[in-house]
Amino acid sequence: MVRNFFVGGNWKMNGSLTQVKALVKQLNEYAIPTGTEVVVSPPSIYVDRVRQELKSEIGVAAQNSYVKASGAYTGEISPEQLKDLGIEWVILGHSERREYFKESDEFVGEKTAHALAAGVNVIACIGEKLEERESNQTTEVVTRQLKGVADKIKDWTHVVVAYEPVWAIGTGKVASPEQAQEVHSVLRKWLAENVSKDVADKTRIIYGGSVSGANAVELAKKEDIDGFLVGGASLKPEFSTIVAARAHL
Repeated sequence: MVRNFFVGGNWKMNGSLTQVKALVKQLNEYAIPTGTEVVVSPPSIYVDRVRQELKSEIGVAAQNSYVKASGAYTGEISPEQLKDLGIEWVILGHSERREYFKESDEFVGEKTAHALAAGVNVIACIGEKLEERESNQTTEVVTRQLKGVADKIKDWTHVVVAYEPVWAIGTGKVASPEQAQEVHSVLRKWLAENVSKDVADKTRIIYGGSVSGANAVELAKKEDIDGFLVGGASLKPEFSTIVAARAHL
C-alpha cells in the first residue's frame, strides 16, 4: 500500500525571532513534492507566528500538550488552545519528554487520546535507549510504548508513529536503513496483530534519529519507512533535500 510520505521538522528548544522568520521564508519557497506531507514544529511561543506566516501547504505542530482543556496547570498548553490557533499537529511522547520529564507510556497514551478528541493530529514517538538495544530489548520496549497509545485510542486515522532510537538522536549515529526497516516492520506487524490489518496498512511509521540530507534517500527506499521526524537538520538548508527524499527514488 502506498502511504503519503511524511516529513516532520522538530525545532526543539531552538530559534529566535530572527531565525524563525528566516526559516519560514525558506520553507515558503519549498516546492513540496506530490505525495509528501510536511509539518514543522517550532517552540510553543512561536507556533502562532509560524502558522500565520507559513504557507498553508505546510502543517505546524506543537512539541507537547496536556491532558486537560484548561485549568490551573501552570506552564502547560492544551490541544484545544492549539486548535484555536489553527495548529494541526502535536508531537507527543518524544524521548526527551519521557527522559527529562518522566512521562510514562500510559500518560503519553492519555495525552494522545485527548489531543485526538480535541481534533489535533498526533505524531506519537517511541524508541529504545542504547543499553536496551544492546541487551536485545528493542522489540519489547517499542511495542510496550506503542501499546501505551493503542490502549487509549480507537481511531488511528490521525496518528503518525515516529520511531526514534534514542541512541541516534542528536548523536550523529544513525540506524542503518536495514536496522530502521527491521523495527518499522516489527511495529507494523504488532499493529496488524493487536489493532487491525487495516490500521497497520494505513498508519505511517516514520524514522527519526540523525536524519540528514546525506542518508534520507537510502532510508526512504525501505518499504516500511514512511518518512522522517527530523531534528537538527530541520534548522538547516538540507531540510529541503530530506523533504524531497521520496521524490528522488
